[in-house]
Amino acid sequence: MPIVAGGQFAPGAPANCNGWHDQPMRGSTKALLGLVAAGTAGLVYARWEAQAFTLRRATAVALPTGQPEMRILHLSDLHLVPGQRSKQMWIRSLRELRPDAVIVTGDFLSHVDAVPHVMDTLDPLFDIPGAFVLGSNDYYAPRPINPARYLAGPSGLEPNRPMLPWPDLVNSLTNVGWLDLSNRRATMKVDGRHVDVRGVDDPHINRDRYPDIAGAFDPAADLALGVTHAPYLRILDAMTEDGANLVLAGHTHGGQLRLPGVGALVTNCDLDRARARGLSRHGAAHLHVSAGLGTSPYAPIRFACPPEATLLTLTGV
Repeated sequence: MPIVAGGQFAPGAPANCNGWHDQPMRGSTKALLGLVAAGTAGLVYARWEAQAFTLRRATAVALPTGQPEMRILHLSDLHLVPGQRSKQMWIRSLRELRPDAVIVTGDFLSHVDAVPHVMDTLDPLFDIPGAFVLGSNDYYAPRPINPARYLAGPSGLEPNRPMLPWPDLVNSLTNVGWLDLSNRRATMKVDGRHVDVRGVDDPHINRDRYPDIAGAFDPAADLALGVTHAPYLRILDAMTEDGANLVLAGHTHGGQLRLPGVGALVTNCDLDRARARGLSRHGAAHLHVSAGLGTSPYAPIRFACPPEATLLTLTGV
């Protein structure tokens, strides 16, 4: 016999054994539907943000006193696959910035057929002095992974991933005059000035060989520049100790998923989360970590961390 207002039984009223639970069940359903709606909206936004290409600007005092400005366009983590026309067109438009040099910190590729698309995308920049290193995704094709593994710590190289045509990429870029800095050191002429530059192959997959190129940077250089894909501390420490004024890196995607008031959840390396993107200090050197322009094709989302390129303006004191 059901209960009506005042706690009285209503003789003859239809029995409803679930009457005690109607309100809690309706509340739980509404909460569940709300969570589903919020999650769906978040995913839609994150998918949109992954295409919201952003130009960032930063200034660092990294040149000798009295030097005129030097502008470096820092690109990273393009993760190109065929058909990404909006990304390609946006990168091509960066030629209008007229930088003095272009540095790319790896992960150009995310597809076996991407090399021609990389070259077409970067073509407007090839008359500018440039240099690059490779990242793990230039060597190995992406594959789906459990997203929870990304949050658990630095990712490892999964066995049996197909190789990508990275030698074709390196040959194509060096043939247009850009410097391959994978475990190499070199001299660049940038706006008539002497840049002592060195880089390592990707530390994330243990291809770095910094001892092969270690030693003090040229004290007569106008800029001592270090380049790496992944900003592992062993590389940052070594380059800084050798006298780098500026170190450029990528790899972190800025965390890719960031929370307001928290920032990056992970860096996918041993760099602290506070420096997952942007300009900071590492010892006596400036460190710039690019959040990059792409994502894995299997996780094409970003949250509170839009894809980016950075125009770095270097000045003297």
